[in-house]
Amino acid sequence: MPLDEDKYPSETGRRRFVKGVVGSAALSSIGVGGAAAVDATTDAAGEGGGTTTFVAVENTDGPAPRGMPIIPIEINGGEISGVWPEYDPSQGVAIQEDFGGSGISYSSAWFQYCGMQTVEGIYPQADQDNLFRNNQGSFSWQDEYDSGAPLTVDMFSDYQEWGNGIGTAGIGKPASATWRSEGDASTIPVQIIRSVEIEKLANGEGKYSDVPGPVQSFISEATDQGFIAWLNKCTHFCCVPGFKTQEGSANFGGENAIYCQCHQSVYDPFSPVQKQFVALPRPPQTE
Repeated sequence: MPLDEDKYPSETGRRRFVKGVVGSAALSSIGVGGAAAVDATTDAAGEGGGTTTFVAVENTDGPAPRGMPIIPIEINGGEISGVWPEYDPSQGVAIQEDFGGSGISYSSAWFQYCGMQTVEGIYPQADQDNLFRNNQGSFSWQDEYDSGAPLTVDMFSDYQEWGNGIGTAGIGKPASATWRSEGDASTIPVQIIRSVEIEKLANGEGKYSDVPGPVQSFISEATDQGFIAWLNKCTHFCCVPGFKTQEGSANFGGENAIYCQCHQSVYDPFSPVQKQFVALPRPPQTE
């Protein structure tokens, strides 16, 4: 079976610049469609691209070719962060081999699709922290907190009861966030859920007892206190989907899942899968 491919690899023609790189780095211009855009993003001189094995929230319906990559979580002092591995210059990516004893290598290449490969925070040595920060607008509860404030565990204390009238209440409390996107850097959109189902998943309990061993080991390390997170870019046409953000999702079986309103792709946040795709190389850095 052929590897999954991006149908829409880039989303902007604006020039971008990388923070934290000596002298900064002027990136190549990326178009929205056509052969020129594909050539610009897949040039052999790019960095960190190629066949990549990753763990994703599973795509269960719609035209999306694969799931969205999971971001491992760590919690320090109640603040929730995404794990960012160490830079390996020999591979041109940030990478942690054998993550959680799973045999799966967690890599920054997981996020090199849909134009994200041009974003400052995806560069392995970008000068960014890894906190998940509050992104107002998707859920009314988040509007009670300042935009850009770090997400904290106590914000999700009602996760076992929370509901917003979409689907079933009590299966998880979601938040929209940004990651590695502070200052004038381009936004990396993330969603995060705290759920009893994730607690069960991490422990391999009940229906989750048959999750494949490598994926189970990865998830046990990549989730914490019932939290799971993913890069929130639909792998179809790079839209921004959501868990319980669209009332119409029930018409497509997505009311208790991640639903993309653009073309009705559905993802299951409680079903992690291991897949392969061809990561798009980052535009080369220049002094």
